[in-house]
Amino acid sequence: MLKWLAIVLTLLIALLQFRLWLGEGGLRELAEVRQRAEVLEAENKPLRDRNARLAAEVVDLKTGLDAIEERARSDIGMVRSDEQFFWVPGVAADASGLSVNAGLVGMPAPAVEARP
Repeated sequence: MLKWLAIVLTLLIALLQFRLWLGEGGLRELAEVRQRAEVLEAENKPLRDRNARLAAEVVDLKTGLDAIEERARSDIGMVRSDEQFFWVPGVAADASGLSVNAGLVGMPAPAVEARP
């Protein structure tokens, strides 16, 4: 009788171990979920960085005039009243130069030469 009890308990432990390692909600599935979470986190990182840059730009646009001036210069080619604008015929501004770049604060628009 004790022999049968030992066999039954051994089988029960083996069944529980099987469910722990390979069954639904087991350690294998946990590892897969963690891997998917890491992949999604890596995909979201550039989006979070972009959102942080946009939030900083919004704050800068709300509080300072430098960002507004940069936008006006780069997007629509505005110049200040104490500057001179020189138009060079035959020189076309490429579209990549017209995009807003936060690192180019104070740079004049393409095909515009600024003189103080």
